[in-house]
Amino acid sequence: MDIKAVTLSIIKMPLKQPFTTHLGSVKEREAVIVEVEDRNGFIGYGEVVAFSSPWYTEETVQTSYHMIRDFLIPLLKEKGINHPDQAFDLFSSVRRNLMAKAGLETALWDLQAKKEGIPLSKLIGGTMEAIPAGVVVGNPNLPEALEQIEGYLEQGFKRVKVKISPEDDHHYISGIRKQFPDLPLMADANSAYSLEDVDRLKALDEFGLLMIEQPLGFDDIVDHATLQGRIETPICLDESIVTFDDARKAVELGSCGVINIKIGRVGGLGEAKRIHDYCVSKGIPVWAGGMIEFGISRAHNIALASLPGFTIPGDISGSDRYWEQDIIEPEIKVENGMIKLPEKPGIGFELNRKRLKEVTIFEERFEF
Repeated sequence: MDIKAVTLSIIKMPLKQPFTTHLGSVKEREAVIVEVEDRNGFIGYGEVVAFSSPWYTEETVQTSYHMIRDFLIPLLKEKGINHPDQAFDLFSSVRRNLMAKAGLETALWDLQAKKEGIPLSKLIGGTMEAIPAGVVVGNPNLPEALEQIEGYLEQGFKRVKVKISPEDDHHYISGIRKQFPDLPLMADANSAYSLEDVDRLKALDEFGLLMIEQPLGFDDIVDHATLQGRIETPICLDESIVTFDDARKAVELGSCGVINIKIGRVGGLGEAKRIHDYCVSKGIPVWAGGMIEFGISRAHNIALASLPGFTIPGDISGSDRYWEQDIIEPEIKVENGMIKLPEKPGIGFELNRKRLKEVTIFEERFEF
């Protein structure tokens, strides 16, 4: 890949409304936008999905920027690669920092697809022409959450995920089930429980949830295996799965019945596809998780979710879910609960340069 330059832009934008879990509320979002330009004029786009503070993982916007600028770009400049599927190994001398790696690696995948003149989804083996859209309701107020769910169902969303904690889980889920008895519903605990809460979690079996996501420790797979053996609801692992080996061990231990794949969390599209392929071989359903991201990351998620193993609607909604105006054009739209795969080369979307400039707080360019 004959790279000419890499441009990094730190952007910041307020959410249309706060996104709340038991860990706190997100009211505004920062991210790093990565642009990789080759000498033929093609530009690939990536997005670092780390948050401003280390509440989800140890990475932040600032640490990711540091890693890309001072370590990953120099590695790419010094050694180079012929194809983006070599990027993960190239970056392996840098431990962890997977969201930083994914930000640069996904830009390389987009660049490669544009060079080949094909959609990114086709380059990675996607088979779907449209993907079902799920939505997350992060509102702990039950009446307000019910009103939001009603609105999302009217828009055609195929699945709803709600945030739960031990303080109010049974009452909250019961209230939703009473009003929406047939709703494909899942609950995300964000590690709010321990094994001492087995009875609380088992009590949720009656509601026929699609899954409970990450009920125990963010880095655990052992206790989850114990819990899965004692409840009927499938456990979905999220934060625990940051490597291919994590996925393999979790499946072998029986720690989960479902795995959430987030491109940023696992270090890029290459590793995301590798985990997908393994889960397909083991009969483990997967779905694409969201990170309250901007349009670039969302476009990569759309491509990933076109792979055949993604049988559960992911956290992929339209641009208007979080933003008054996204940084891409055209903006991503949900129509009758589905998102169409773009037919243009690469991710199928372009940066809205005017909007990008409005929300950029820092920019730096690195020549090769």
